[in-house]
Amino acid sequence: MKIFTIILGVIMAICGVSCICTPVMTFLEAGYFLVILLLVYGIGAIVRGVMEKEYGMPFFFGILSVILGIVIMVVPGLKLMTDGMLIYLMAAWFLLQGVVGILVSLKQKKLADNKGWIWTMVLGVLGVLLGLYSLVHPMLLAFTFGILVGIYFIESGISMIVLAVSVQPEE
Repeated sequence: MKIFTIILGVIMAICGVSCICTPVMTFLEAGYFLVILLLVYGIGAIVRGVMEKEYGMPFFFGILSVILGIVIMVVPGLKLMTDGMLIYLMAAWFLLQGVVGILVSLKQKKLADNKGWIWTMVLGVLGVLLGLYSLVHPMLLAFTFGILVGIYFIESGISMIVLAVSVQPEE
């Protein structure tokens, strides 16, 4: 499970670098990219929840992510509407994911003796700040969409890697 989480984290970080390098293309193809993000994140969260027998908020968001990704993919015309609403959807997603990251870090702090929870907390706070900023300045988000999505992917990938590395092996 640890290896699976690290691999997903690396894939998300690589996708983030790609978004930053091609921000205009990222915005133009964002609807498809959102579907991929939702499916990868959702499947990862569901697998992690089932493997750890933990069915809290991250598991719930995983199920919602998979359902939303499938709906956007199969409903005609929804992808066009999604492209129009994507700015606000991503701002809300940044905000919610940041809050979940903060909650996970608080739980991790109680369970682990190491300092890995600090990175998860910092990345969660950055997610919340990015979400709030995006909601307040939606036109600026439209111009910097690819860069912000890239930063978020890198942040999420690093967070997944830090979580996987900081979890003690089962004995």
